[in-house]
Amino acid sequence: MPLMPEDMQKFFSPRSIAFVGVSRSAGRFGGLSFLTKYKEAGYAGGLYPINPKADHILGIKAWPDLESLPETPDLAMVAVAADKVPEVVVACARGGIRHIHLLTSGFDELGGEKGRLMKARLVAVCRENDVLLIGPNCMGPYRPASRLTAWGAIPGLAGPLGIISQSGGMTQRLTEYAASLGLGVEKAVSVGNGSVLDALDFLEAFGQDPAIRVIGMYLESVADGRRLMDLARGIGRTKPIVVIKGGQTEAGARTAASHTGALAGSRAIWEAVMRQANMISVETLDEWLDTLMIFAHIPAPASEKVFIIGGGGGSSVIYGDTCERAGLRVPPLSAQTMQALRQLTPEAGSIAGNPLDHWQVFSDAPYLARLIDLAEQDPGIGLILVDRLIARTAFHMDVTFDPTPDTLALLQQRSGTKPLVFVVDSEGGDPDLAARGAAVRALFGTAGYAVFPGIVRAARAIRRHTRYHEKRSRMI
Repeated sequence: MPLMPEDMQKFFSPRSIAFVGVSRSAGRFGGLSFLTKYKEAGYAGGLYPINPKADHILGIKAWPDLESLPETPDLAMVAVAADKVPEVVVACARGGIRHIHLLTSGFDELGGEKGRLMKARLVAVCRENDVLLIGPNCMGPYRPASRLTAWGAIPGLAGPLGIISQSGGMTQRLTEYAASLGLGVEKAVSVGNGSVLDALDFLEAFGQDPAIRVIGMYLESVADGRRLMDLARGIGRTKPIVVIKGGQTEAGARTAASHTGALAGSRAIWEAVMRQANMISVETLDEWLDTLMIFAHIPAPASEKVFIIGGGGGSSVIYGDTCERAGLRVPPLSAQTMQALRQLTPEAGSIAGNPLDHWQVFSDAPYLARLIDLAEQDPGIGLILVDRLIARTAFHMDVTFDPTPDTLALLQQRSGTKPLVFVVDSEGGDPDLAARGAAVRALFGTAGYAVFPGIVRAARAIRRHTRYHEKRSRMI
């Protein structure tokens, strides 16, 4: 079902919202919790809780029914019992409300004849009344720029991502995770069962949205595989689509069937569709975020040839091995670059080459900037990967100095164009290292750089990025 710009505006930038099914008692997930979160986020539009037994809810005037509202809301958020939903849909349509977010569960995800009949009735009522409905069983629309953030990071962070998910929990986790690294969302939607508007309707709409540069999807099933392939092939020529597919094992498929009420489909078929449409397949939340981040932050490199700037002999060796195993190349530097590098790098305690091993890169921001400039001039290098050390009392040093602010200030002045990727090595079981690493990653991410907690995640994300652009160049 094509979503027009007006439909997108009313779902993601509504001027006012009606909440049908708002209790006065806290502690229950439903209309009241969504009303609370929109208020907390600073949503500036009209909020209309519907409750015939209340005068005010959360200090907001309550209304007995939709017919009594002083204006026609752009969006209705519905959280009533499943058997009451069709009559609420009719009441919305009668009042001129065409856009509904249905939180309520209890439809085809139940399985059996009753669930199928409930879904069929809901779809029929929406079609008969020309109603566009997100859901049922979903968290609905999310847009930080509109303060339409009842879940995930609140009030959230605006940015280039478009997120489409058949799971509210996965969408919530990703928006929180991305915001913690300074990566923002333009629009996100949890579609749930997708009975009227499904994931592909929003894929088509997000593909046409100029504010969205990268699309992330969590899918458990798709009813129309041909449409998915056609859409992805077209959209993928200009925007990467990163997909995490749930229900690829027998156990996952069983859970997916009870979650959204649809069959997950064959893993082999899904993998074939992904390859043919040049969608980027990932398996975990970390991989999802890593891949979205690298597409959001770096342009297509000229090649998969990486220059690794590091400061530890063993770690530099591991970095080189890991990149090569991931399908990247760590080539020798040009003779001109090597000559300049030897003049910069002392012979004792360091190794001039690719990977570079010199501890000075961790503490001397101007020195690091000069190395990056050298890589910019080397025609055999397509991308620069920089290892960052977390400033802690270690290695017999009494005072620690964090060069991150100076490094970021110098990087903001660089005129080069080769993509930069950072590794802030904070993996392992040390909670202090993890906390400090997360803080440093947030600084680099907020400044607009792709940054990873370990080399394996960085190398895999880079390879997905280069592989996508290689395939896209052949598709265009």
